[in-house]
Amino acid sequence: MTEVAARAAFDRIRYAQCWEDADVLLSGLAIRPGDTCVGIASAGDNCLAMLTADPARVVAVDLNPTQLACLELRVAAYRRLDHAGLLRLIGSRPGDDRAALYQACRNDLSEPVRGFWDANPEVIAGGIGGAGKFENYFRLFRTWALPLVHRRGTVRTLLQPRSPAERAAFYAERWDTWRWRLLFRIFFSRFVMGRSGRDPAFFRYVEGSVGDRILTRTRHALAVLDPSANPYLHWILTGTHGEHLPLALRPEHFATIRARLDRLSWRLGSLEDAAREVGRVDCWNLSDIFEYMSPEAHHAALAGLVAASRPGARLLYWNMLAPRSRPEALAGRLDPVAGLGERLLLEDKAFFYSRVVVERVAG
Repeated sequence: MTEVAARAAFDRIRYAQCWEDADVLLSGLAIRPGDTCVGIASAGDNCLAMLTADPARVVAVDLNPTQLACLELRVAAYRRLDHAGLLRLIGSRPGDDRAALYQACRNDLSEPVRGFWDANPEVIAGGIGGAGKFENYFRLFRTWALPLVHRRGTVRTLLQPRSPAERAAFYAERWDTWRWRLLFRIFFSRFVMGRSGRDPAFFRYVEGSVGDRILTRTRHALAVLDPSANPYLHWILTGTHGEHLPLALRPEHFATIRARLDRLSWRLGSLEDAAREVGRVDCWNLSDIFEYMSPEAHHAALAGLVAASRPGARLLYWNMLAPRSRPEALAGRLDPVAGLGERLLLEDKAFFYSRVVVERVAG
């Protein structure tokens, strides 16, 4: 984690919502009642989602204080708002009362976090789920780039329910034009993504064409998976989640998460620091942090997490562009869960990742 901290800037919200599929996360980690879990905070959604599996403790960790501000406001929103109000504050649903919703949560925030959000009323008004650099990148895409190749009616049609055969035909006949492919390769190139979406430092260990690799996964999401049921795709194309929500925002989980908020804590720092504080860990939600590291730094970090784990603990992380998984030096201490990552990737609604890695600590 120290390599990431040294190279990337952490002075603004990068991700105002989690862009890893929480359904995949929970399926892969198989959290048991009473487990101790540690996760990358990001905007907080997936650490909140982990509470639905009845762990004893979830510790959210991030190097970026603004990411923890996103999590802290979400926690206050679960405490003080009803489910509909939470969705309006996030931006999953339209709303003109977000300033009032924030005021209902404000007194639950720590002084630094209150100061951060007080200084950003325009972010509150727009929905806090759209406040990050990554979300702004998608906003540019749907506002300026996508209209160059597809009309709004075509986008609406893409997002309608249809059979697998109909999805494949629609993609081939109406969506997958030469303009679409060209635009995609330009907008999701290393240069444009580094400038407008992710920190350029996150591409240090990436090889090959970024746009082509993401296009392949996008084709899977649009032609094989069901676009109508994909909240991540809905947000990219429309700026809201549609009728299908990420796991932590679904109405059936709202009361459970609210009742278990006292099991969630958060801290600024590295995973290694959290492991020293927590003790033995059963489940690790690692986002895609390892692809920001050199292979040597990845191996060292992974060894440290294994040392802080209970026997049988699971680690789950994503590869987007740089391949990362257990090195041979850890064989015998850490084993891949055979076939699980491959199956989960086929189901992954956050479709721009190229690999899901699930590994189990020996013992």
